[in-house]
Amino acid sequence: MDSDASQPFPDDMVNFSLFNSTAASTLAPRLGKLVIAGRNAILTPHYLPLTSRGAVPHIAHDVMREHTAISGLYFGLEDFIEKLQKKACPPIYKTPAAPNESPLRNFVCLPEDPVLVLGPRRVPPLPCPPSNTPNSVAVLTTVGFGQLETGQYVEAVQKLRPDIVVGLADLVLTHQPGLKRQGKMVDRTHAFTTYATQQLYGSAAPEEDRLKTAYFAPLLPLDNAQQTLYLEDLEEELRRYISGLALYEPASLSIVPESLGGLPRLLFSEPATPHDILRDVSLGADLLTIPFLGTSSDAGMALDFVFPAPVDTKDTSVIQSKPLAFDLWESTFTTDTSPLNETCQCYTCRNHHRAYIHHLLSAKEMLAWTLLQIHNLSTMDNFFTKIRECIQQGTFESEVERFQRTYASQLPEQTGQGPRVRGYQAPSRGPNEPRRNPRAYGRLDDAIEKFTESQSSIATPDTGAEGLEEHGFAKKLSS
Repeated sequence: MDSDASQPFPDDMVNFSLFNSTAASTLAPRLGKLVIAGRNAILTPHYLPLTSRGAVPHIAHDVMREHTAISGLYFGLEDFIEKLQKKACPPIYKTPAAPNESPLRNFVCLPEDPVLVLGPRRVPPLPCPPSNTPNSVAVLTTVGFGQLETGQYVEAVQKLRPDIVVGLADLVLTHQPGLKRQGKMVDRTHAFTTYATQQLYGSAAPEEDRLKTAYFAPLLPLDNAQQTLYLEDLEEELRRYISGLALYEPASLSIVPESLGGLPRLLFSEPATPHDILRDVSLGADLLTIPFLGTSSDAGMALDFVFPAPVDTKDTSVIQSKPLAFDLWESTFTTDTSPLNETCQCYTCRNHHRAYIHHLLSAKEMLAWTLLQIHNLSTMDNFFTKIRECIQQGTFESEVERFQRTYASQLPEQTGQGPRVRGYQAPSRGPNEPRRNPRAYGRLDDAIEKFTESQSSIATPDTGAEGLEEHGFAKKLSS
């Protein structure tokens, strides 16, 4: 590595300060503040909403701006690129931008405030038939599977200029890798990180391309001993080039070296419930991605939990866990004119009721999922706000225990049909797989043919009494 002292340091890109500095090197909840110049400051612990093709699902940009408190977003590069050929240039690379602007931000039409985090793959990633190589990772592009080479990823960062980039990691998504494969994972990730940081911030990087994007180095979901050399290199040679850490399982929080303890930690552990979120926060996670927030909205479920858990003044001799969400597809909400949550102040709860959203779901109106997404985002915002307050007050651990006693351990199962499933949202199961969505339209020729065949059995206005008796009379259908 080039040791030129004029090269950028992480503090020039991201300012992350811990309010409880004693938690920097221990497995404990942390309070912090992530600041990037010109962007929203993010108080941690917090979460990053996930995007699909450049937008938060079901939320238009004006709705996001006016009715949510989103301060940062995660984007997957594979959402924006076609099959990676040398002569192909994805449209996003051609987006006009001034030297101090981000083409990624301009392409997705976002204001300057939110922090943009770019990773190679969407979250959660779908397994790809092609495997990773020493120089690339497998991705699912907009038109099929492909290989994203290290150089192509660095070029994307230089062109798109996000605020934070998550480094490439050789991850195995389909099975538990063996010892030999684990060794390759470490070697490849080490090589990816070394190459990318040198190209972005080292002597190989043009002066005008430096200090544009903060680099979050990945830690693999492996034991400490298996990636000792990589961790040592992160502490010594690569430390001044990295501004944060990206982790893929909660156990990795325990292997963060003490010298890297002050860096922000972005955890891609895909928590399945609020209980999992509280566990991750208790181990020292700063930023999390939460896929179940979007899938709950897709399923027609409204999240219904608060932290700290409410104090129940009723008879506690019979303990019954509160549900974490309720399913608005259920017929019990047909005439329920109460808001989704009596104490929630989101746009949905202030303006609409459960019966209306139940009707929208039954009619397959897109507004149903928009209103649910607004509410679920607000619920998660309030959840993390109270988490930070409890950490500051020193009551976090006791409130976590009460939350676990109060709420069910799992989210309800999905009963209704969500919005249409796209190919990039579900893994391929091979050739001749069944249709994921019901057929919405048919051929007009088929309808005309069926209508013609049925003409002989239809009574017309000129049909006499004998004809009516032959054809029968219309019957009123029960609703």
